[in-house]
Amino acid sequence: MALTHTRNRIGGALLASALCMGMAVPAAMAQTAGQDMKDAGHETKNATKDVGHGIAKGTKKGWHTTKSGTEKVASGTKHGTEKAYDKTKSGTKHVVHGTARATEHGANKVEDKTEPNPH
Repeated sequence: MALTHTRNRIGGALLASALCMGMAVPAAMAQTAGQDMKDAGHETKNATKDVGHGIAKGTKKGWHTTKSGTEKVASGTKHGTEKAYDKTKSGTKHVVHGTARATEHGANKVEDKTEPNPH
């Protein structure tokens, strides 16, 4: 009888231990799941920061490239405008001088015809 009683006690102790361990495992898993959630939150936060930094860097690079391109186009436009101005000035002088010569020539042709006729 003592042996049976000892078996029952050992069996009861094993059963109690198994139940305690069974309840401890979900608690440990719950702590691990909670920590996993925190870790996931931190990783998401860090990834978001990395994306933000990448966007900021790309935006700055794009801004500088646009600025450089705009300055280059403005310089080219200025040069083209100055060139057009010089050509217009030269062409205008040529036309004015040509007109003046033609007017002088025409005036010389009619100079003696503007005097009254004695008839």
